[in-house]
Amino acid sequence: MSHMQSQAQYVLRTVEERGVRFVQLWFTDVLGRHKAFHVTPAELEDALDQGMTFDGSAIDGFSRTQESDVLARPDLTTFQLLPWYEEGAGVARVFCDIVNIDGTPFEGCPRQQLRRVLGSARDQGYTFFVAPEIEYFYFSDLDPSHLPRPIDQGSYFDLLPDDTASQLRRRTVLMLEEMGIGVEHAQHEDAPGQHEIDLRYTDALTMADTVMSVRHVVKELARQSGVSASFMPKPLPNVQGSGMHTHLSLWNDEHNAFIGDGPYGLSDVAVKFIAGLVHHAPEITAITNQWVNSYKRLVPGGEAPVGAGWARYDAAALVRLPSVKPGRIDSTRIEYRSPDPAANPYLAFAVILAAGLRGVNGDYELPKEGARTSPLPQSLAEAVDLMANSSLMHETLGAHQVEWFLRNKRAEWDAYRGQVTPFELERYLPLL
Repeated sequence: MSHMQSQAQYVLRTVEERGVRFVQLWFTDVLGRHKAFHVTPAELEDALDQGMTFDGSAIDGFSRTQESDVLARPDLTTFQLLPWYEEGAGVARVFCDIVNIDGTPFEGCPRQQLRRVLGSARDQGYTFFVAPEIEYFYFSDLDPSHLPRPIDQGSYFDLLPDDTASQLRRRTVLMLEEMGIGVEHAQHEDAPGQHEIDLRYTDALTMADTVMSVRHVVKELARQSGVSASFMPKPLPNVQGSGMHTHLSLWNDEHNAFIGDGPYGLSDVAVKFIAGLVHHAPEITAITNQWVNSYKRLVPGGEAPVGAGWARYDAAALVRLPSVKPGRIDSTRIEYRSPDPAANPYLAFAVILAAGLRGVNGDYELPKEGARTSPLPQSLAEAVDLMANSSLMHETLGAHQVEWFLRNKRAEWDAYRGQVTPFELERYLPLL
């Protein structure tokens, strides 16, 4: 029996023994929005063996009408029971790769694009590990007719009474741990209602799946408690937004390739990786910060970066070098601070890795510590224009995804640009 067949048998046996009623086949569109099929146990064996055929033209950014049929093929290593469902009425999930009918990788699938970039790194002897810090808000509701109302008034690291937010965050962490997702720690963040979950590092593909799982679990448990969770980058004015600071390292076999005898204990590979990130940051920002609202967070005066540079301690630097604890040299890493938690994690990790590898394989000069070589884009329109002219982005994501992404984001910007905001009405209507 092949390894894949044994995995399929394990899944089918678990479904039967645990009384699973539905299995959700998860995947994402180009923007990272959650999609799923729901199959019953009777349909599951065929789905595991053949995949699920569907019309890709129904998913934004997938297929054109004339080339519509694609397959969702389950990655059986990602099978997991969803622990918030009752025993005997259970639901499980499994992530899918989207492939063409002939079995070749589908170029519109974000998970496949990350696989491809990771394969390029692997050909050079590297495995890419990441550990994101995911910030988000709990609100009493998400009614767009008024500003969202945080469900607590806490700040950094506050130990609040056992209120709804504290209970929710604790329950979420326990639920993630039950799903096999490692959490380093969780805390209250700076703004009222803002919380953070820091994930234990793992390979980038597993982590991209994990980010999708975390977003789903956070929202689902909030819904069950009668409140709302949001990963919107900047939901409230005059307080900090939500980021997804991401810790990065390359490994070669069992060795952390970022460890060396250079500045701050970094290797030449790490220095070159940072140089690649700093050099290409402006053109990858459309992916790491993909919404109009993302650029309300990337403004001067806060802890979010506004320019491409690096530093040891500056919290507003794009690339930061976290301190390494004594005896923990293997934790040497760099931190990339521009991404926000509403990014598509598959594409975000793909373009970050591609930019870093360009530095490793190129001849870029690392700027001086604290220097900002170029500003990050200040609007989605500017970010999209930089992406459109980037050979790195075209090579990393492919013509199919780049073309659709640019068209979609330019339409988003045009729709935003035509709006009259409350700011304009309050400032100008009485005066002009």
